[in-house]
Amino acid sequence: MQGKLNVQTENIFPVIKKFLYSDHEIFLRELISNAVDATQKLKTLSTRGEYKGELGDLTIEVEVDEKKKTLTVRDRGIGMTAEEVEKYINQIAFSGVTDFMEKYKDSHEPLIGHFGLGFYSAFMVSDKVEIFTKSWKDEPAQHWSCEGNPEFSMEEDMKHTDRGTEIVLHIADDCKEFLEEGTILQLLKKYCRFMPVAIRFGEESVWVDSETDCDKDGKPKRVEKKQPRIINDPDPAWKKSPSSLTDEDYKKFYHELFPMNFEEPLFQIHLNVDYPFNLTGILYFPKVRKTIDPNRNKIQLYCNQVFVTDQVEGVVPDYLMLLHGVLDSPDIPLNVSRSYLQSDGNVKKISQHISKKVADKLEEMSKRSEVGGKKSEGDESDLLPPTSDLEQKWDDIKIFVQYGMLTDEKFCERAMKFYLLKGVDGTYYTLDSYREKIKALQTDKDKTVCYLYASDAEEEHSYIEKAKAKGYDVLLMDSPLESHFINLLEQKIEKSRFVRVDSDTVEKLIPHDDNIPEKLTKEEKEKLQPIIEEAVDKQRFTVQLESLESDDAPMQVTQSEFMRRYREMAQTSGGGMGFYGEMPENYNLVVNINHPLIGRVLNETDADKQKELVHQLTDLALLGNGLLKGEALSRFLKRSVEMI
Repeated sequence: MQGKLNVQTENIFPVIKKFLYSDHEIFLRELISNAVDATQKLKTLSTRGEYKGELGDLTIEVEVDEKKKTLTVRDRGIGMTAEEVEKYINQIAFSGVTDFMEKYKDSHEPLIGHFGLGFYSAFMVSDKVEIFTKSWKDEPAQHWSCEGNPEFSMEEDMKHTDRGTEIVLHIADDCKEFLEEGTILQLLKKYCRFMPVAIRFGEESVWVDSETDCDKDGKPKRVEKKQPRIINDPDPAWKKSPSSLTDEDYKKFYHELFPMNFEEPLFQIHLNVDYPFNLTGILYFPKVRKTIDPNRNKIQLYCNQVFVTDQVEGVVPDYLMLLHGVLDSPDIPLNVSRSYLQSDGNVKKISQHISKKVADKLEEMSKRSEVGGKKSEGDESDLLPPTSDLEQKWDDIKIFVQYGMLTDEKFCERAMKFYLLKGVDGTYYTLDSYREKIKALQTDKDKTVCYLYASDAEEEHSYIEKAKAKGYDVLLMDSPLESHFINLLEQKIEKSRFVRVDSDTVEKLIPHDDNIPEKLTKEEKEKLQPIIEEAVDKQRFTVQLESLESDDAPMQVTQSEFMRRYREMAQTSGGGMGFYGEMPENYNLVVNINHPLIGRVLNETDADKQKELVHQLTDLALLGNGLLKGEALSRFLKRSVEMI
């Protein structure tokens, strides 16, 4: 059996009102989009010579009349004949744009509509909708009216003699907010502020120089003047050629997009693709520093300059959600209401292209300048080493690059070429150049290159100095993602190991075959162990007796690289690593058995003095790591005074 589906027209309007559009406010975007399309069609006909009249002022007007309870959208576009009203209004889901694009496929202005449903969104907020329309052709104007049911009326309209279309919405009692000027202005700025045809809504006050009145100094007085309020910029920066824009132009546009963001962006990428898909836009790099902004709706998606959404997951790779800016593409598939994205092959291609452009930009920035910078004004002889744009901005974007490398394999492959490591002295190195720098001295007995790092240069200062004294180099790795990122680098860089400078004694950070002779016998060490353990919390500290240089500290506190790193990873990622995150912090109390003070502890015959000396030495070690607090710190200070 074969047949045709029967759609009951009396059921259409309840569906449109409740389910077609997720937000009722969308109706205004849809009506103005139709007005823009009507205007763009007229421009196309004029360009082709089919319309020979004057275009005149093509500004779209929006008016609110609270007394009449009406909202009007008026254009001077192509208009409609009676036949076109019958085809595109009286038959739901017939799109005039689709027909026009088919007819003028190679020479039309960009058009917005596709589905032939946008007009009906007006009934979500209206008890009655009227259309007054006069075609560009020499045919009578038409007046169409409907009260949100299958019944409508249409007749010739002798009053309207100007070309174009006027949609009058009689706003329903439960939608009175759409009669408020502030509400309509907010919606126009949200959805329409970059539409390609000027849109006028009411008037605004501006201050100008008076043409007649002057102050006592003869300067024109500033006077308030009313002028038409144009709410949109029909030619936004992303539609222009990058070569025509300066850095100031880009910054000005950034503050148009984000007026409440007072920081300047670091730099931007201007996208302009016409094959194999159409994509334009500008992506700005904000300062990321040591935090990731949880508010990730800073990239606005447009379709032919009509705002769609700021939820761009899928179109933009996850790590690029930290960027700010705007994307515009007619090739991104939208649902019928143009409210959200639909899954499609083009979306994946666009996402991959954006990621590639970001990698291209960062790689380009990594190229060093040919000459260095001056240390002081006018000092020609004393130059700083050549630097790259990437080095100058690295501290502000490092966490962004790390996030990208951790979440996007292709980006990671590219970034391995330009990722920068930073020494505690502020010097930057590529991954390859740094390995060359340290491999001679920092390769351990297993032929593994050891990368020493500090997560806080101030707190770990004493450990850094000990490493430097051995001739070692120390990196500063202080972002919240560092633990995860170090794991990634150990996987990517063959025969490599990252070790924090406070994870072991300096002799054992990079193990070699040479050992320092021990000054204590086995029996003496067995006697010393319980004496030290009695002075510390055994649940937090593990006492380790080690043979170190006699001029090293008598006691040091270290923390296992493995446990500390995995606990930090668990705290930032959770999931299957929760076990590590719940473990308490544990430390090693390393006792230098070759130090004279440790020998003195062992040889002390007075138990009280021995106990006092052990407590003093352990407290000094804890104090050096910021672990001595509260009552224990007070006791240490009192004991120190008494001992002096």
